[in-house]
Amino acid sequence: MLEKLKIHGQIVYELTSAYLEPRKSMYERLAFLAALRDKTAGGYTHEPLAARFPPQRVAEVLETCHLEIFERLLECPLSVLERDLGEYFAAREGAALLAQHSCLELTLSWMPAKAPEYLKALYSSNQAALCELLRGSSTAHSGT
Repeated sequence: MLEKLKIHGQIVYELTSAYLEPRKSMYERLAFLAALRDKTAGGYTHEPLAARFPPQRVAEVLETCHLEIFERLLECPLSVLERDLGEYFAAREGAALLAQHSCLELTLSWMPAKAPEYLKALYSSNQAALCELLRGSSTAHSGT
């Protein structure tokens, strides 16, 4: 049992320090973790971590961290989320990214599958409002 806890702690430390901390945006972290999820099978994979630690333990940590980042994001005021999401899209050439996907479709794909339904509903509602605000902000900047 102690060995499992030690491994868990090592995975959390490495994931956090090497992969999450360099990402300054909450949405960037959420999108990163969502991208590690196999949408068909539902499990999480991260090759560099799985090469050093038991893949099942890595998957468990990734799933837990994804849910934790999601929950933390929901605790933030909408004004903070609007800025954070705007910065996320700006750093990724937002117009080009949004031309390929709708803001709402993309951000909803970042939800953890195992999040409680009431949190998914809250997140969906927040994202609809935020995406509308960002769309309005981008059209105001473009002069249309």
